[in-house]
Order: sequence, then structure tokens, then C-alpha cells
Amino acid sequence: MLVVTGTDTGVGKTVVTAAVAALARTRGASVAVVKPAQTGVRPGVAGDLDEVRRLAGLTDLHEFARYAAALAPASAARLAGLPPLDLANCAEQITSLDRDLVIVEGAGGLLVRYDDEGATLADLAHALRAPVLVTVRPGLGTLNHTALTLEAMAGRGVELAGIVIGAWPRRPLLDDLCNVRDLETIAARPLSGVLPEGSGRLGGPEFLLAARDGLAPHLGGVFDPGSFREDCHARTQTYGELTP
Repeated sequence: MLVVTGTDTGVGKTVVTAAVAALARTRGASVAVVKPAQTGVRPGVAGDLDEVRRLAGLTDLHEFARYAAALAPASAARLAGLPPLDLANCAEQITSLDRDLVIVEGAGGLLVRYDDEGATLADLAHALRAPVLVTVRPGLGTLNHTALTLEAMAGRGVELAGIVIGAWPRRPLLDDLCNVRDLETIAARPLSGVLPEGSGRLGGPEFLLAARDGLAPHLGGVFDPGSFREDCHARTQTYGELTP
């Protein structure tokens, strides 16, 4: 069991989810992906699980609720006049899935509300006793957002599965390069992966290659965080030499 969250919306959670699923399938594992609540997408329109299907070739997909408004699940349900998602029931449904790996992708960040009582993805992860893989941005603001997310996890007894940068820019700036070492310091562990910007536009073998190269061995890939860190450090020195 693995829960995937992000420090914010739009950080690459779906691509990371698809990458982990794709690599697990290459090892012969049975894999299911669950999206408890899809927001911002009307019925009949492709959502996040359709992206997982396209990228990873996976068909074992489960969506429990869908709300048209691009809001937090609790707000979107209230606006639509629909009942909010029952995370306790979700946990039972997810636990009943008999697969080698079940990946649960949240909506937005870790503490986005699923109902008016304040149930969050952190509560679901705790109920499932599942570690959480945190998808982050590389640039300015990521250190604070990551630290707050990890503090919230620790306070709720949720285990960290790792940190993955969801979209590494083709031309990283100084803040991107410097943040790599600081992200590892905040997490007290090496990065679990760095997926290149644009990975979500790939498909088939190209996406599988990006997933393999971009995720660490414990997620099924060959990404070497030490080499990546040292490369970033060397490139910061170049920036320093160009600074008056």
C-alpha cells in the first residue's frame, strides 16, 4: 500500500503515481490505483485515472467520488449538494483490494478536507497504515511547503515513503539546484526520485524509461540521489562564478 500526496495541487502527483505503477507492473506485480475523490472534472470527462491508464497502461482503476468544481473535495461536494466522501468507508474498500500494490492518490495536499468534519488524506493514510510518498516542486517555496507537510505527517503518526520532485525543469535555476540538498535535509533522507518536466506528455516505452531513470530503487527505478545531488552542487558553483 502506498499513498501519494503533494505539497500543493499541480505538482505532479498523477505522473508520479503512474510512474510507480508502471514500474511495479514491469516486475510482474498486480497493481491497482485508487483516486478517492476527483474534483474539477465533470462526469464523462477524462480525469486523473485516465492519465494513469494512458501513461502506465493500467486498467485496475478505482474512483469513489467525483465533483465538478475545482475545489477541495469537501467544498466541491457541498457546492454540488452531494454527500461528502466517507473516508472510513474508503479505507474499507481500499483494504479489500487484493493486489500486490495499491496506490492511493490524494486530491491537492495532505490536509485538504474531504468532509466538513475535517477528515483528510493524512487520516486515510493512518487508517490504512500506509506510508506516504510526497510529491514536491523544485523551486522557491518548496522548502516551507515540504517542511509543513512532513511536520503534519509526523504529528499524525504517518510514515514517510520518500520525496519525489514531480517536474524537474530542463533548465534549472539557482533556487532549483540549491533546494535539492535542503529538501534532503528536511526529509532526513535522500530524494526518492526526480521526474523530468514534461514526463506526463510521454507515453508507452518513453514514459517507462523516464520512470525508471527518475525513481529510486525502492520505487523500482535506478535513480541515484547522490549523483544527482553532486551534479546540482557542481552547477551551483557555475552560478557562483558568474555572480559579480
